[in-house]
Amino acid sequence: MQLSLISQIKHTNTDNFFLLAGPCAIEGEEMALRIAEKVVAITDDLQIPYIFKGSFKKANRSRLDSFTGIGDEKALKILRKVSETFNVPTVTDIHTEQDAEMAAQYVDVLQIPAFLARQTDLLVAAAKTGKVVNIKKGQFMSPESMKHAVTKITETGNSQAIITDRGTMFGYQDMVVDFRGIPTMKAYAPVVLDVTHSLQQPNQSSGVTGGRPALIGTMAKAGIAAGADGLFIETHFDPANAKSDGANMLELSLLEKLLSDLVAIREVVNRL
Repeated sequence: MQLSLISQIKHTNTDNFFLLAGPCAIEGEEMALRIAEKVVAITDDLQIPYIFKGSFKKANRSRLDSFTGIGDEKALKILRKVSETFNVPTVTDIHTEQDAEMAAQYVDVLQIPAFLARQTDLLVAAAKTGKVVNIKKGQFMSPESMKHAVTKITETGNSQAIITDRGTMFGYQDMVVDFRGIPTMKAYAPVVLDVTHSLQQPNQSSGVTGGRPALIGTMAKAGIAAGADGLFIETHFDPANAKSDGANMLELSLLEKLLSDLVAIREVVNRL
C-alpha cells in the first residue's frame, strides 16, 4: 500500500506515522467541521499525514435504543464536506456490500469493522471499489490470520490494504494489545494501532461500553515504539456527551500535546 496514492493526503515524505482521527460517529455538520479543523491544524503543523475519520452509520450497537446515525446520505455528505473544506481524505466504516458502493462515492478509505473482518463478500465488495481498504483485526483473530484478510483484497485486484489492530478480548469485558502482532502483520500490509478502541471495556450487562481513556497516551507511545505505521484515535471536544463511544475517546484539547510527544518518539525510532 502506498500512502501517497490516497487522494489529498499530505506530508507523506516526512517519514512520520500517519493518523486516522475524528469522532466515533458523525453527529452533525458543525461538530464534524469543528473537530476536523482542529486536527488538520495540528497535523499540518507537525507534518503528520492525516485522514479524517467518522462513521456514517453505527450498525454494531449493543442495544436497539443506541444511537446509530443521523441518516446515511446526510452523514456521507458531511464527510464529503469535511474533505472539500480542509482538503483531507476521509475514512468511514461499512457493514454491507451495498454500503461499500454507496460510501465509495463520498470517502477515500473504506473501513471494515473488527467483527466483520472475516466476511469475504464484504471485503471483496470494498476491494472492487478501488478505494483503500482498512481492515480492523477482529478481537477473535490472531495476527497471522490477517494475512488471509489482506489476500482477499489483493486477489480482487486491489493492492491498497491497511490492517488496524484494536486488541484481543481478555475475558468478557476487557481488551489487551499484543504488540508482537505489529511486526507480524507488517509483513502483510501497513499496520495501524487503534489506540482508543483497544482501551474499551465492553459491558454486556448494561449494553454501554466503558473505557480507560487515561491510558491513551501510554498505548499510543507503545504503538509507535513497537513500529506501528499509523495510529487510529477517536477524539471529541465533549466526550462525555458524545453519542457513541464517548467513554474511550480522547478529549480534543489533549490531542496536540500527545501528537507532539509521538512525533518525538517516532524520530528516535527512525534513528535506531
